[in-house]
Amino acid sequence: MSGAALAVVVVVVFLLALYLLQRYGDLRRQQRMVLLGTLLSWYLCFLIVFILPLDVSTTIYKQCILDNAIHPTSVTQERRTNQTDDNSAVNPTDSILKVCEEPWSYIPDAILPVFWRVVYWTSQFLTWLLLPFMQSYARSGAFSRVGKIKTALIENAIYYGTYLLIFISLLVYVAAHPQWKFTWTELQTIGITAANTWGLFLLVLLLGYGLVEIPRSYWLASSHGYLLAKTYFKAAKVATEKVAAEENLADVMEEVAGVHESVRYNHCLRKCVDTIITKCPSEYKEELGRTVESSGGEQNVPPTKRGLIKLHKKVISAVQSHGQTQVQWSILLEEAFHLEDVAKSQSSPIRQFIHSSPSERHASWIHRFIYTPTVEWYWECVLRQGFYRLLAVLLCLLSAAVVWSECTFFTTHPVLSLFAVFVQMAEKKHNYICIEMVCFVSILFLCVCVYSTVFRIRVFNYYYLVPHHQTDAYSLQFSGMLFCRLTPPLCLNFLGLIHMDSAISHQDRIQTSYTSIMGSMRVLYFISDGFYIYYPMLVLLLCFATFYSLGSRCLNLLGFHQYITDDHLTADLVDEGRELIRRERRKIQKAEDGENRRWPSHSPDKTERMWSRREAYCEIIPVMKTHQTEDPQEGVTFLCPLLGQASLTMFDTLEA
Repeated sequence: MSGAALAVVVVVVFLLALYLLQRYGDLRRQQRMVLLGTLLSWYLCFLIVFILPLDVSTTIYKQCILDNAIHPTSVTQERRTNQTDDNSAVNPTDSILKVCEEPWSYIPDAILPVFWRVVYWTSQFLTWLLLPFMQSYARSGAFSRVGKIKTALIENAIYYGTYLLIFISLLVYVAAHPQWKFTWTELQTIGITAANTWGLFLLVLLLGYGLVEIPRSYWLASSHGYLLAKTYFKAAKVATEKVAAEENLADVMEEVAGVHESVRYNHCLRKCVDTIITKCPSEYKEELGRTVESSGGEQNVPPTKRGLIKLHKKVISAVQSHGQTQVQWSILLEEAFHLEDVAKSQSSPIRQFIHSSPSERHASWIHRFIYTPTVEWYWECVLRQGFYRLLAVLLCLLSAAVVWSECTFFTTHPVLSLFAVFVQMAEKKHNYICIEMVCFVSILFLCVCVYSTVFRIRVFNYYYLVPHHQTDAYSLQFSGMLFCRLTPPLCLNFLGLIHMDSAISHQDRIQTSYTSIMGSMRVLYFISDGFYIYYPMLVLLLCFATFYSLGSRCLNLLGFHQYITDDHLTADLVDEGRELIRRERRKIQKAEDGENRRWPSHSPDKTERMWSRREAYCEIIPVMKTHQTEDPQEGVTFLCPLLGQASLTMFDTLEA
């Protein structure tokens, strides 16, 4: 059963990582190495989170066997005294096993240490060496692999040099300390400690934001008015970004056109120019072709190869930003139309949801069969608000439990950490399923708070995870780096919350296999007894700062507009977004009215047959001039090519 549980977890986690990569990345267009590195980093981090509860239950089972072997329970002693001399005496090991029932997910001793060692060191190799290199490689504008590798090495020289300097400093510190022996194990522990310290610093910052923002987001999402106003606000911001991206793309395309004219087909750099043109949108490619035909014999100064590399990088960035803003604008339009439909349906006496957006009206037949307009009306107008508020209350209770435990987990007598209390109560009853469920729910909530913040944050245009396959390679790999750096300290922090880390709880217990790979943090006392214990208490201050939106207000003062309900600029942007959505709705309505006026007397089925017949008539290569042909069944006139006798025979066949 243990092998089956481990196999199921491995497969499910892989599918989860693959789904997220498919949602945010483009599996068809992006480089295979980028996708592989991101998938591997996400997969290993999620795998650590899902396997750790099994490691905890296995360790508690081993501790139970050890405790009963040293101090047998009264039940075991009674069983021994009741044995007769003529019967075979019960083996003490069998008695211990009866008291300590083996968990259903028990994993043998030889598997977990090897598993954790492979997973941990692979993730560390990805986050500190491979992914930073792949980031620079993916963003490079060089035209060859050698050039991209050279650019990546140069850009990461400072990055690697900084970490090498820190490592040498720690090495000198350990060598100069009289109480420490300079061994490979202690050196390895110092490296792990340094990485976990940096990860814990980021972890607390992201956790303090997520513990407040996630429950609050669900509570606010129960109000359609709030969601609609925030969607208008986003629409105003995205419209500005969309215009800026279009202007930037037009400027870059002008540079490409100039290079395209100056570098002729017999030039040595023509191959590089053709590579740049392949990255341009299709409409600009056609315009570039017409520009060359009309340019005549004008000769401009040809660029250098370094200039072409910079231009190539600018083209990739401009096209990516333009695509992101276009997709975001389309998503916001659909979301705004849907929320406006919800507002209309709430005041409608008919208990059926009516869609005004064409994309929502033409949903799949499965969606229409299960999620009918009546069911959708009850969900959107009746049930959704109560469900979201109940979920927000539950998440708020979990957040309060995490904050309390983070501030009290170092106290072992009495036990104040709520998660440690739950685990110890289940441990006394040998309820391993309850132990695993408590561990899984706790660490899953911590991961959601931290990882959702990683998916939400945006650092200008350098890091931004955009759904619908619009995330660039740099952001994908940067998220993989963050996950690999945040997951190990998150797991160690969780083990400290349930008092399974002896470096924090100072208890003489069997350590989990995960902790044994990390090594003892007691090598650096000022970190294990100071930073690891008191720094997580900062999460309380961060929660207060997030609750009062201090970060958003500071960004708003700096010119980065944030949605703040009591701000005048926010109200202006909401009004601007409402007007933009209204204009887009009018455009769509005019387009639909134009189509209806064009074919007023035809039913949808007849119109579809008519258009298919029109395509059959007109999708033929023109020869000399057009000819007016009338469809005898529908009475509609089309302009079709005038072809030879063979083509007229084809017309006769189609008519028949």
